[in-house]
Amino acid sequence: MQVAIVLYPGFTALDVIGPYEVLGRLPDTEAVFVAETPGAVRNDLGGLSVGVVARLDDVPAPDVVVVGGGSGQADQMSDGPLHAWLRRVDGPTTWMTSVCTGSLILAAAGLLGGRRATSHWGALDQLAGFGATPVNERVVIDGHYATGAGVSAGIDMALTLAGLLRGDDVARAVQLLIEYAPRPPYGSGSRDTASPEDVEKMFTLFAQG
Repeated sequence: MQVAIVLYPGFTALDVIGPYEVLGRLPDTEAVFVAETPGAVRNDLGGLSVGVVARLDDVPAPDVVVVGGGSGQADQMSDGPLHAWLRRVDGPTTWMTSVCTGSLILAAAGLLGGRRATSHWGALDQLAGFGATPVNERVVIDGHYATGAGVSAGIDMALTLAGLLRGDDVARAVQLLIEYAPRPPYGSGSRDTASPEDVEKMFTLFAQG
C-alpha cells in the first residue's frame, strides 16, 4: 500500500506528521512525501523543512492521499498542478483524506461537492462555499473521503483509517506503539469547550493581518 502525503510551502507540520506516524507504521505500507517541486519544503513556522523525494506525477496511483492544512493552504486554492493531480488520482485511490484546512484544498479541487466534511473550526463554514456540508466533528467519513478537524485531529483520522485498512487490532497496536492517550492539561481544545476569554486570547496571540 502506498500513502502519498502532500506538501506545499507553509504546511502545518503536525497535520502531516501525525498521519505519517500512524499510516507509515502499518504493515506493507510505503509512505512518501510528494510535492509539485521536489526539494526542501518549509512549514508555516519556518523552522522545519521536509525533504520531498517525489513529484506529484511520480506517484500516479497512490492507495491513500493525505492533504494537510497550514497558512500556505491559501496559496493552493487556485486550479493548477496540485488540483489536477488530486482529481486524477481520486479515482484509483482507496482513500482521499485531509487534515485541518487541507479539506478546503480538496473542496476547491471539486472533490467534496455534496459530501459531508470537516476542517479546523475557524474554517469549517468555508466548506459550504464549495458545495460540501460542514460537519463539526473530529473525523468525518463520506464515501472514500476522510476528513479530520484541526491539526491534532489528523492522528484520530489516521487511526480511524488504519482500522478500516488493516483492522481494529492493528490500529490499536499502532495507537499503543505511539502511546496516543491524550490527557491534556486544559479543556480548551475546541471552540465548544474553550471559554470566551480563551478564544479572545487565541485571536490576540495568533491573528494575522
